Amino acid sequence: MSISAAMVKELRELTGAGMMDCKTALTETNGNMEEAVDWLRKKGISKADKKAGRTAAEGLIGVDSGLREAVVVEVNSETDFVARNEQFQDLVRNIAKVALAFGGDQQKVEHEKYPGNEKTVAEVVKDAVGTIGENISFRRSAKLSVQQGVVATYVHNAVTDGLGKLGVLVAVETTGNADAANAIARQVAMHVAATSPLALNVDELDPSAIEREKAIFSDQARQSGKPENIIEKMVEGRLRKFYEEVVLLKQAFVLNPDVTVEQALKDAEKEIGAPAKIAGYVRFALGEGIEKEVSDFAAEVAATVKK
Repeated sequence: MSISAAMVKELRELTGAGMMDCKTALTETNGNMEEAVDWLRKKGISKADKKAGRTAAEGLIGVDSGLREAVVVEVNSETDFVARNEQFQDLVRNIAKVALAFGGDQQKVEHEKYPGNEKTVAEVVKDAVGTIGENISFRRSAKLSVQQGVVATYVHNAVTDGLGKLGVLVAVETTGNADAANAIARQVAMHVAATSPLALNVDELDPSAIEREKAIFSDQARQSGKPENIIEKMVEGRLRKFYEEVVLLKQAFVLNPDVTVEQALKDAEKEIGAPAKIAGYVRFALGEGIEKEVSDFAAEVAATVKK
């Protein structure tokens, strides 16, 4: 398989490894980007722990909340300029209101009536394409609710109240003081915005992600030449470190790194006046997981010359 300059550039951006190392990794893995990332990690050349989704789409993340419930939605546009358009901002706000009323299922929300309108959300979004002049899409939504407790919201890089580039919901179940519970839940939401954990606890981690890490750690450990029983302990230690990096409850709390998130919540129970637990969280970053074609003329020319 021909390895293009654009592929090498992408792997460099993902891992920070040198150009020749990236080219070798891609050659060894027949151009498979994810396997190339792992190949570099096994060689100790890259510290990347996962392939990051490149933020590509523009638009806004919106949140709305009610009594013991909250929603987060993502509505995309072609340019960042549209995110500053009041008509577009109203669209996102109203879609969030519908999602709060009818649940977080995006397809269901699309077919509900838009506020103050006989048309559905999907129809109003389609109309907005014509009036705003850009392709607009209601991409996703999610809702959290609790029987007892609070659901806090946090918007990072807010352009106005409840709208921004990144939105987080954190649900805390408790029978204690709602204001105190909301205070710690909002702090945890800020933490989630900053750290982007993969799961609430170890049990919720994707088993394939754990196996992938085990394989990489085992390969790295074997290169040390140590016996298998020592390697096994080394891998266990690396896995514990991995959990501390990606599992919310085990992460060092951003606002007080001396304690974990789990311990910070436990400490907050004094103010709350009752036991409290995180029932769930949602983190939406604008455009994550959407690839956008970026024209790199120099890379294209270089790739053409090498063929």
